[in-house]
Parts: sequence; structure tokens; C-alpha cells
Amino acid sequence: MAINYNGDIAVVLDMQHRTPGNLRAFVQATLRSIRTGKSSDVRFSSTERIEPVPMITKKMEFSYKDGADYVFTDPETYETVTLTPELIGEGKNFLVENGTVTVTFVEEKAVSVELPPSVALTVSDAPEGVRGDSSSNVQKPVTLETGITVQAPLFIKTGEKIKVDTRTGKYMERA
Repeated sequence: MAINYNGDIAVVLDMQHRTPGNLRAFVQATLRSIRTGKSSDVRFSSTERIEPVPMITKKMEFSYKDGADYVFTDPETYETVTLTPELIGEGKNFLVENGTVTVTFVEEKAVSVELPPSVALTVSDAPEGVRGDSSSNVQKPVTLETGITVQAPLFIKTGEKIKVDTRTGKYMERA
């Protein structure tokens, strides 16, 4: 949700409604300013009115990396949007060409990028498993096409596609 707060538009990152003992109820919220990018904790009284700002979400495809920035394309209109690495965050480890993400816009400015729950990535380097080392669920580090390293079972070989959970960064299954 986005709101108009002190003449600036802010995205609500977290919100909790609290009613302490004999005091009046209030809402504790963490807001991030779109203009400055800074986060702050704000306390609203239960009678205070806020003005919501409409948010638009679009499915977009990752096109390419331009220097440090990331370029996304709207598959319907072919418009491109360039996003900063700070906005992408840890998601950069799971971005592959033509990979679909959900981008949230407030007043024509991108405020968040949401990755799918899992992505299929190609293994670029997988060391051979040690013979006889298969007593239980033994894992080995494999390097993926995006450059990250995840733990995968011994039978995974270079060139195979595996599914990786984008929230935890762990191996799920073969793709």
C-alpha cells in the first residue's frame, strides 16, 4: 500500500495495530519514501486519517543488464524500465534473460520488484561427486548461470537445469 504522508508519497513496508493496556490504540508503520528512499517508523493514532495512493502492478520481463542497472520490458507494450541494483536487492542472483517478475509502480515510479517463488537456472559448474560418499543426503556446491552457488545433490551435473527457491536460495528439484 502507498500513502500520502507529510506531502510525500511513501510505501508501507510493515504495519502493526497495537492496543497497550490502558492507553489508546495506535498503528505502528514502517514507511519508505519514494522520493528519498529512506525508511522510517511512524506512529498513527486510531482516529487519524490517511490518504491512499493507487499502486499499479505489471508483469515485466528482464531484458539485460546495462552497467550496474537492470532493464525490464513490458511484454504487452514493449516499453522498457531501468531499475537500480538497490531496488532489485538479492533478486539479482535469480534474474535470467526473459525471466518474468512483478514490478509495482506508484505514480509512474517503480517501488518494488517481486520475483516468482522459484526459477529454473542452468548449472554452469558442478564438481564431480566423491565415489562412495552417498550414505545419506549428501550435497555439493554447484555454480549457476547467474554466478551464485547453491548446495545440490551429488547427481547434478554441469549443463542441467535445476529449480531454485528465490526466497531461501536453496535447491528444490531438477527442472
